[in-house]
Amino acid sequence: MIIGIDVGGTHTDAVLLDRFKIKKTAKVITNQENLIDSLMEVTKEIFEGEDPGELEKIVLSTTISTNAIVQGKTDRVGMILAAGPGLSSEMLRINEDTHFISGYVNHRGIRVTGTDRREVSGIGDIFEKEGIDHVGIVGKFSTRNPRLETEIGDIISDRFGHISFGHRMSGNLNFPRRISTTYLNAAIWDTYNAFVKNVMEYVGRTNTAAPIYILKADGGTSGISQSAGYPVGSILSGPAASVMGILSLTNGSRDAVALDIGGTTTDIAIFAGGTPLLEPLGVTIEGHKTLIRGLLTKSIGIGGDSRVRYEDGYLVIGPERDGPAAAFGGPSPTPTDAMIALGLTDIGDREKALKAVKEIAGHKDYSIEEMAKEMFDLACRKIISAVNEMLSEINNKPVYTVHEIFEGKKINPEVVYVVGGPARPMAPYIDKMLGFPSCIPEHAEVANAIGAALARTTTELTLLADTEKGEMTIAEEGIQTGISRGFTREDAIDICEDKLRERALRMGAQENDLDIEIIEDQVFNMVRGMGYTTGKNIRIKAQVKPGLIAGFKKEELNVRK
Repeated sequence: MIIGIDVGGTHTDAVLLDRFKIKKTAKVITNQENLIDSLMEVTKEIFEGEDPGELEKIVLSTTISTNAIVQGKTDRVGMILAAGPGLSSEMLRINEDTHFISGYVNHRGIRVTGTDRREVSGIGDIFEKEGIDHVGIVGKFSTRNPRLETEIGDIISDRFGHISFGHRMSGNLNFPRRISTTYLNAAIWDTYNAFVKNVMEYVGRTNTAAPIYILKADGGTSGISQSAGYPVGSILSGPAASVMGILSLTNGSRDAVALDIGGTTTDIAIFAGGTPLLEPLGVTIEGHKTLIRGLLTKSIGIGGDSRVRYEDGYLVIGPERDGPAAAFGGPSPTPTDAMIALGLTDIGDREKALKAVKEIAGHKDYSIEEMAKEMFDLACRKIISAVNEMLSEINNKPVYTVHEIFEGKKINPEVVYVVGGPARPMAPYIDKMLGFPSCIPEHAEVANAIGAALARTTTELTLLADTEKGEMTIAEEGIQTGISRGFTREDAIDICEDKLRERALRMGAQENDLDIEIIEDQVFNMVRGMGYTTGKNIRIKAQVKPGLIAGFKKEELNVRK
């Protein structure tokens, strides 16, 4: 048996799968002040009458990291950058606590200037004086030689609670994105690790020895204990859950739009030939461009519980949520109240919904029905506008899926999959506005929890080898070792795949889920003087492909085409 739990902004959903068949589902209101209470409540429903000893694993998706970043509830971080020449310091400065040092390595990972211990120690003094307990250390080209970063860390490591190193964030090059990724990792370190600690306590109370996993931005999972060392990997976990849920509940091979309409936000994703799209460089959150591999999603502040009001004579919906819909005791009118007033759904207290809509209708001397229709139409139009904007952006650049790149492909959606609480009342109107049919999959009300439960463990590694220097680096693992001049591309592939397998198993992957592929394979001759070849530069990147766990068959969940 597997339990999938999606901790959303409005509801916490759970599903119990037994041999890939849905045995139980549960939904409770999310307690934002104490997420563990929500987990305990939803699990109590799921576990009732079950034997915890038969549980294989628990998989969570969560908004804890994303919300901390979006709401500005992050810790202060001292940043030490070894930038070298090139980009100006002002372009790289990420906060007021950013300091630059003189040491750096070049594009081949060769140290040009060493570490000045007094300089680094002096910056540490400043951080301590300012009460900073979290530090990020990032050097340009650190993936090709991480020693400078680790030496800086060694000088100050005993003075701070945690240090995030740039070379451990990703094997991809991009210094500004590496800085942002490292900064965010340190900024949410305490928040995420407190969450992990609480979750582990929660698992202890369930009397099960089953391992627990967290869903990452790329739609794959990681053992939650291992994820504590890389908190930034858990951002956008919620939107990834909706993509994986729709992937598991549908059996199409068409271009499609996927909408997860929740109480607080609507998450939008695009499928190319039935395969979800991927962010090729890394996801962006609150203006921070990162190196975090993730599914291509877009979240907008429109949901069933979005606050509706008039501002400067205009009807405005969202992005904030004051609480539940008025029909459920909330303080403000919402799209959910409009849907109740229009007879599109029969949930909640209809009289409270009508009263809330009537109050806002007074601004325009509208009837309740006229006002409810305008509220509902505006919510639908905002979602459609965001979908069209996303499609336009995608169709103006190469299309990347989790499996391959399509040069020149244009996405032409043939269906829109809709899940989430407001899915049934909104879907018929959304498909009319988009001009292609909608589909509400079976079990759409717990799609995110299903997606979390069925996702396989994913990860990636980048191996760099320089036979002239006699050195091989796998930055994500902190590996740097010597190699012979006869080191070959085939040697690199074998080592990269072996280390990737070890990493994935350490993260909690099952052997039969290790669908490994080489996604980058480059070899360059290094030439000196009159064309004399002095060595080879080899770059290999491998990944465990995102996807659904081995043995799962979509037809067992009654999926729709």
